[in-house]
Amino acid sequence: MILTFNEEPNIARTLGAVKWANRILVVDSGSTDQTVRLVEEYPQASVVTRAFDSFAQQCNFGLSLITSNWVLSLDADYELSDSLIGELHQLNPNEDVAGFRCSFIYRIHGRPLRSNLYPARTVLYRRSQAIYLNEGHGHRVKIDGSVRDLTGPIFHDDRKPLVGWLASQQKYAKVEVDYLLTESPELLGRIDRIRLLGWPSPLLVFFYTLLLKRSLLDGWAGWFYVLQRTLAEIMIALEIIDRRLQRK
Repeated sequence: MILTFNEEPNIARTLGAVKWANRILVVDSGSTDQTVRLVEEYPQASVVTRAFDSFAQQCNFGLSLITSNWVLSLDADYELSDSLIGELHQLNPNEDVAGFRCSFIYRIHGRPLRSNLYPARTVLYRRSQAIYLNEGHGHRVKIDGSVRDLTGPIFHDDRKPLVGWLASQQKYAKVEVDYLLTESPELLGRIDRIRLLGWPSPLLVFFYTLLLKRSLLDGWAGWFYVLQRTLAEIMIALEIIDRRLQRK
């Protein structure tokens, strides 16, 4: 299951790595580029169009159309590694296992980084034991049962134009701040509590990714990632400060 919206620069790589699958369900939000045409080149792929309201609703809608016991849920800028594909074909999970988590290698225009801020995600799970929940601008899948780790990684490689990323981050920042300002403080994690302070998060992310995550050693790709992550935090901080100033 793959969610798409104007993923022309990415979708062929994502689909090419799962062309062994019996069925590929693409839930599209009304793409205006060549995304749907590229998907249609794969005979086992089907496209269902649904107006986007939230990531969780979009994923849960997709799950309602799937009849297989297991679901591999991917973003349209993911690419399975060869080692992970081999691992998936060898899986024979016990009944108590409800899902599997994967770690990620981040790529900038095909150049792999030695480290990143992207957390491991549950991408393979039993359909009947999964439901998606919104969380800030993103979403997470809640699994009713045990979740194990896979060793093979997924490559995250978004090659859409920078202007599109900037527009998306502006929308994400507003949704993220809605979440931060309405969620009960005791339910927020440490990172979200730091974000609520307004100013520390961009500075911390800059130095953390540059030095502790060693992006400094990744050349221009590393600097691109550092500045991208820092800018995302700046937009969230600006949104928080702007709303506080408007209330005064």
